Formats: sequence, structure tokens, C-alpha cells
Amino acid sequence: MDPLDRLRTAGAARRAAGLRRSLRPRDPGGDGLLDLASNDYLGLTRDPRLIEAAVAAARTWGTGSTGSRLVTGSTRLHAELEEALAAFCGAPAALVFSSGYLANLAAVAGLGRGALVVSEEGNHASIVDACRLSRSRVVVTPHKDVMAVEKALAERSEEHALVVTDAVFSADGDLAPVAELAEVTERYGALLVVDEAHSLGVVGEEGRGAVYAARVFGASHIVRTVTLSKSLGSQGGAVLGAPEVIDTLIDTGRSFIFDTGLAPASVAAALAAVDILHNQPELPGYARARARDLASMAGELGLETNVPAGAVVPVVLGPPEVALRAAATCAEHGVRVGCFRPPSVPDGRSCLRLTARANLSSDDLAVIRHALTAVAGVKVTR
Repeated sequence: MDPLDRLRTAGAARRAAGLRRSLRPRDPGGDGLLDLASNDYLGLTRDPRLIEAAVAAARTWGTGSTGSRLVTGSTRLHAELEEALAAFCGAPAALVFSSGYLANLAAVAGLGRGALVVSEEGNHASIVDACRLSRSRVVVTPHKDVMAVEKALAERSEEHALVVTDAVFSADGDLAPVAELAEVTERYGALLVVDEAHSLGVVGEEGRGAVYAARVFGASHIVRTVTLSKSLGSQGGAVLGAPEVIDTLIDTGRSFIFDTGLAPASVAAALAAVDILHNQPELPGYARARARDLASMAGELGLETNVPAGAVVPVVLGPPEVALRAAATCAEHGVRVGCFRPPSVPDGRSCLRLTARANLSSDDLAVIRHALTAVAGVKVTR
């Protein structure tokens, strides 16, 4: 028997269900399409200040970090970025990883080992994987249901507990009840891990994130994870928290200990982005305003969407094949959008994901309206 037969059969089933994925390498000009698919919320990926910082770092430090953070992979730039992130977000300390995915693995799997782990059902796949790797008992609670979290904590048999949630949910674009979760976890002696991947640089004063906006950033039981690859226009991730948290992850975090450190060019670009947020505090507000424009536009056209908390705007279409056709329609009208299908979203909730950018112009919005009008027409005539 051919050992690949099972894979071919499964692949054919995915294709028939509209769940087949493919890589589409883009050129530097993005094929001439207006980009509403990337996570470049502040439009910093091509900012000359980030590019020059990355180039200078590569010339000074080389193209790679040369090893794990505990051997040769920590440079002075890494320490500067950790200090800058902690100061910007109002956290005691920070630890830089080579991706936000690995930061989540370390924070949840490392800090949740031997504890009850309470995870919200809308959490990102990296959190789901981290829960599994923790080898702890995991309770999954309904979306934004603080009472269910409290019930799980009150009824636990484990001495320790960890609650984990996205701040802004990556598919729905709505905001977690951070202040309420901070209160209930403090009351029950649990850690709260908040993934700020889609909120850093967009939510709160100067884009300092959802925990900062909720005014609970001084709470010692709160741990934050961030990515440097979205609003900060770079690559990598970090965990922010009390010194005891950082020390624990340095000693025990497998995705920190056994991974090569983040390349110096990416570190320097992220540092430049944090500096820009300090000097241009209006940028997050621009991104949020453009997201509201996109949501209003979709709603006016009769498309199902949410009021966005950050830069993510979903357009829910239902079956995966409908979402695929809608994404193709957008491309035909000059706009590249994200297309989320199971397992990224629940069955029946396949959607377009529009991601706003701070630098979208009025001309850009007119092009987007034209594309969404075509999507609405296709949906009505199904």
C-alpha cells in the first residue's frame, strides 16, 4: 500500500469541502492589489526608519543572532528592546522570542504546567497548542464569558490556575473583558495571560495595548504576550510580566531555551517602531478609525460584521466556498483580503477578514467600497 494514499484522500476531501490551502508568493508590489490582508496595521513595514534600523543592525551584528538566547543569541539590542517594550506597555520586565507563537507556547505551557488552564474558545491556535503542551487539565469557556471562567476557578481541584485569552480576537476583531478577567483571576489567586498580538499598537493610549487601556497593567498576576510582526512591522514576539515570570521562562521555557534568538535586524526594526509610537501617538487612532470605516461600509451593504475593537474587521459569509468566491471577487476589484475558513473559524462562520491600516486614504476606501459592493451583490444572488 502506498503510504501517501491516506494523505491524498484527505487532501481531496479538503478540496471538495473548500478547505484546501495554497501558497501564493507575492512580488514587492503586491500584484497591484490594495492590501487588506496583512497585519501591518500602522503601515510601518516599509517605513524608511524601520528599514534603515534593520540594515544598520545587520551591518553591525550580522544576518543572524548565531545561537540560542542563553548561548550567543542575546545582543545588546535584545536587552534594549526588552527594556523598551516593558516601559512602553507599563510592565516590570520583558523577554524577547523569535515569534509570537513561541512566546505563547512558553507563557502558557511553561506557567500552566501542573495548574488548571482556563482558555477562551476564541483563542488563537498558538494558545490552543500551548494548552495542549502544558499537559494540564484544560477548561475551554464560551466567548467572553467571565462567569464561566469564575465557575471553573471556583470548582478547581488544582492548587494553581492560569486563565488565558486573546485581547483582540484574531477572527472576530472584538475585545476581551480584560478588566473583569483581571478582577476574577486576582480574587481566585490565578495568573491571567493576555495575548496582545492584535492590540499592541492599536488599542489604548498610544497603542499600549488592552491591558494598559483597562488600567490593570500594574497587577502582578497579569502576564502579556505580544508579537512584533503586526503593528510593529517587524518579526518576533515577547512575554511581559513580573521578574519572577521572566526568570521562570528563562529557566524552563522550552521555546526560549532551545530556539535561536531573534535576528538583530528584526530586533532593531521593532525598536524603531516602538520609538515611532512614542513620537507619533496618533497612529493607533488612525488605524482604529479606518477599521470603523470598513465596518460601517460593510454594514451599509448588508454584510454581517462586528464593531471593531482594533484593526480587524470580519465579514461573515457562512460556507467556505462562499468566502472563497468573495475573496476572489475582491481581488478582481483590486483588493486583497484574508479568507478565514475552518479550523480558523467555527463551521458556518467562514469570513473575509479585512485588516485596516493607519495609512489608508480616501481613494483606498473608495476602491474597497466598490469591492465590497460586488461581494454583497454576489452574496444576494447566490
